[in-house]
Amino acid sequence: MTYKLLIDGELVDGAQTMDVIDPTTTKPFAQAPHASITQAGAAIAAARRAQRDWAALGYEGRRPYIERFADAMTENLDRIAETLTRERGGPIADCRFEVGRARDAIRHFAGQVLEDRVIRENEQELIVEQHYPQGVVVAIMPWNRPMTLLSFKLAPALITGNTVIAKPAPSTPLCTLILGELAAEIFPKGVFQTLADANDLGPLLTSHPDVAHVSFTGSTPTGKKVLGSAAGTLKRFTLELGGNDAAIVLDDVDLEWVADKIYAAAFINAGQVCYATKRVYAPRALVQPLADALAKRAKAAVLGDGLNPATTMGPLQNRMQFEKVLSFIATTREEGGTFLTGGEPTGTGYFIEPAIVTGLEESARLVQEEQFGPVLPILPYDDLDDAIARANATEFGLGGTIWTGNPRRGIEIAGRIETGTIWVNQHMALPLDVPFGGAKESGIGLQNGLEGMKDFTQIRILNAKLAG
Repeated sequence: MTYKLLIDGELVDGAQTMDVIDPTTTKPFAQAPHASITQAGAAIAAARRAQRDWAALGYEGRRPYIERFADAMTENLDRIAETLTRERGGPIADCRFEVGRARDAIRHFAGQVLEDRVIRENEQELIVEQHYPQGVVVAIMPWNRPMTLLSFKLAPALITGNTVIAKPAPSTPLCTLILGELAAEIFPKGVFQTLADANDLGPLLTSHPDVAHVSFTGSTPTGKKVLGSAAGTLKRFTLELGGNDAAIVLDDVDLEWVADKIYAAAFINAGQVCYATKRVYAPRALVQPLADALAKRAKAAVLGDGLNPATTMGPLQNRMQFEKVLSFIATTREEGGTFLTGGEPTGTGYFIEPAIVTGLEESARLVQEEQFGPVLPILPYDDLDDAIARANATEFGLGGTIWTGNPRRGIEIAGRIETGTIWVNQHMALPLDVPFGGAKESGIGLQNGLEGMKDFTQIRILNAKLAG
């Protein structure tokens, strides 16, 4: 299979090529084009040329293109999902779900409109809030959820009249390039383009004066660099960054029920999800039975090739993350953590057995930092107010969960959690018509919902004097 960049309506080779590694084997399985600085500049210029005509189509004119793109994703869903499994390593069912979710997001936003809002209208004056597109949007994706996270940027930006350049992570570029291949047959040239790189084009894309908006999802340290790069031209930006999401278990839960829910929330995509549960606070009397129940589920995990339907957990996506999680494990052992199960590398790829850990202090690295892998600490609390304070005592503020037999009690407690999203008795519920974003150092700006669409537009206040 040959992969191409999409630049100015043409599928082209990169200036170089780069290997794409299968994390289940640690071996290359494909080559991706590596765009040059010159090609990146050409893409920016093409996007700027195309943007005015694309915006002039209006919502009704843009909608059919985006809907055709969603249709093309449906027709190629199996191909995209199988490629996603190879490059990011997840089970095939999860990858099919991700591609389907991305397709659904694109179709959803194709049908949305930002209407003008009349603020005041009388015989003397008319004041109206309007929104118009910002221009060229650069969408920078991480490697853990490349399809859904692209869709949350691409569709709202396109339907509001912007043009988009998508830059996937170097270790997972292929599915984005496939979308470029599909887009080449659908969109006017320059409206949607793809650039793959080895993380060397980011500074150009985020600082270029002809880029109006940078939408970035990734780690907080990298997000700060993006913010610094964008500051020189005061461009708009959306940052969806790291998290250290806490789950607070109340004393009225059903143990087996909550163990199922927390296991799924913590070990989704081998823990490589920004919203994954990263630490659990439980009443002291429940810590050991809950940890035992979670360990039982972790022991039952089937690690292996995602194309095998029996696989329930894939590898870490890349060597750097694999080694980072192993360093967390080593530090956790040094800090006195008790591993009820897991924590060992296994197989020929970047696999780590899912681990449940007890016995850690609040100051432990695994509690204070984002591990982004299959290692979960369970911590006791004696006082619910203390648990809430500990959950909030972090620079992160992405999401969190409250687990309880009494949802109304959970809602009351949720109102005290300092995050952008807080769930009660569920996890990863992210309706497309509801905005999400991070508090504190977990991000700036919103995605999804009408609010997410507005982030890709410039507000304009029309203020007209009618008489007097």
